[in-house]
Amino acid sequence: MGQLNSMDLPERGTPSATVAAVPSKSHWWLWVLVLGVVAFGGWYYYSSRSASQAANSAAPGTASKGKGGSGAGGLVVPVVVAAAQRGDLPVYFNGLGTVTAFNTVTVRSRVDGQLISIAFKEGQFVHEGELLAQIDPRPFQVQLAQALGQLAKDQAQRRDAEVNLERFKLLFKEGVIPQQQLDTQAALVGQFDGAIASDQSQIDNAKLQLTYSRITAPISGRIGLRLVDVGNIVHATDATGLLVITQLQPISVIFSLPQDQLPDVNAKLRSGVQLTVDAYDRDDTAKIASGKLQTIDNQIDLTTGTYKLKSMFANADNSLFPNQFVNVHLLVDTKHNLTIVPTAAIQRGPQGTYIYAVAKDPTGKDIIAKIYPVTIAQTTGNSVGLSAGLNPGDMVVIDGQDKLQDGTKINPSTSTGTNGGGRNAAASPSPAQAAPQPGSPAKGRAGGSPK
Repeated sequence: MGQLNSMDLPERGTPSATVAAVPSKSHWWLWVLVLGVVAFGGWYYYSSRSASQAANSAAPGTASKGKGGSGAGGLVVPVVVAAAQRGDLPVYFNGLGTVTAFNTVTVRSRVDGQLISIAFKEGQFVHEGELLAQIDPRPFQVQLAQALGQLAKDQAQRRDAEVNLERFKLLFKEGVIPQQQLDTQAALVGQFDGAIASDQSQIDNAKLQLTYSRITAPISGRIGLRLVDVGNIVHATDATGLLVITQLQPISVIFSLPQDQLPDVNAKLRSGVQLTVDAYDRDDTAKIASGKLQTIDNQIDLTTGTYKLKSMFANADNSLFPNQFVNVHLLVDTKHNLTIVPTAAIQRGPQGTYIYAVAKDPTGKDIIAKIYPVTIAQTTGNSVGLSAGLNPGDMVVIDGQDKLQDGTKINPSTSTGTNGGGRNAAASPSPAQAAPQPGSPAKGRAGGSPK
C-alpha cells in the first residue's frame, strides 16, 4: 500500500495540486483587455460620425428640405427655359413605304434571230421610240421579196382570167358556150382575187417582222443592266428579255397606315382634297421629296391590320429610286391657334400632364418654378400644341425639371438649341424678363398646381 500511494497522483490538499491550478486562472486579464479595445473603437467611430454630420449641417448653401426645394441655405436651381408661342401645328400620319417605279417594262424580242447590235448604254435614260437593239433583218427581207414575187404572179394570172371572162361573156350571149363555163371562169377570177389578198398579207407580215427586228423603247425611263450580249440568238419566247426599263418620272411610293386612321384619310379623299405626302430617308431625319396622295387600296390586310396607299412624286431630280425604303409623312390636317412648346417641357404625373412655368413668388422678389396642368391637343416632332393651361409668351422650363418642385427658386437661362432640352444656354435674363409681371397672362390661370 505504501508503494502504491507513493506512485499515485498527488492527493487533494497537497502543495503540488495547488501549484497546478494557478496557471488556469492567470489569463483573465486578456479578456478584459479585448473588451476595452472593442469599446474604445465603437466610441471613436460614433463620435467621429456625429462630428461629420454636424459639420455638414452647418455648411452654408446646403439644402435640408425636399428635392430642389428652398433649404436652409436658400438653394437656387439653374434651369433652361423657352418661350411658348401661338401658332398652327400640322397633323401627320407616319408610315413605312417603298418606292415603286411608275412603269416597269422587260424588253423582249418579238422575232427570232441573231442580235447584231446594241444601241444603248447601261444606266442610260431613253425616250419612248428610241432604238435599243437590232436583230438580223436579212431573213425577213427574203420573206418580203418572196411575198412580193408571189403577189406579182397572182396579179398576172388574175388579169389573164379576167380577159377570158370578158370573152366568155360575149360567147355566152351568142350562145356558143353554156352558162356553166361562164360561171367557172368568173369563179377563177375570184380565186385569184383571194390569192392576191393573201399575198398582200404575207407582204405586210414580212414588213412587220422587219419592223420588229428594230427593238425600240416602249416607254421613257432608265435602262438597267444588259441581259443579253451581241451575237446571241434571241427568241420571242425568252423569259429573261434583253433589258429592263423603269420609269422614274413620275414615280410612286406605296406605304401602309393603321386601319384606325382610314376614316380620316378616306374622308379627305372623298371631299376632293389633295393630301401632301413627304418622303424621308431611312433615319427619318432628312426630307427627300414631296408628292401627292393618289389613292388607297380597296381592302385592309387582315394579318397586319393596315391598309396600303399610293402616292405620286414628280422626282425631277431622281432622288427617289425603285425599291428604296422611305419613311412617309402624310399631312392630313392642321390644328390652328395652339400654344406651342418644346416636347422637353411636358411632364407627366399621377394627376396628368403638366409643365413648369417661370413665375414670381408672392413677394415679387424671387423667380420660382410654378406647376400648371396643361391639355395636349397635338404632338408633331419636337413640338407640342396645347389647347389649355398655358398662354403664348410664357416661359417654360425645358431642362432641369428633375430638381424642381412647385415654388422652387430658379435661375433661368434661354437655350441656344432648337426646341430641345439641351444644356447649352445663353446668359441668364434679368428677373423682369424671365418672370411674368403682375397682370401678365401667366397670372390668374385656371387649374392651379396638381396636388
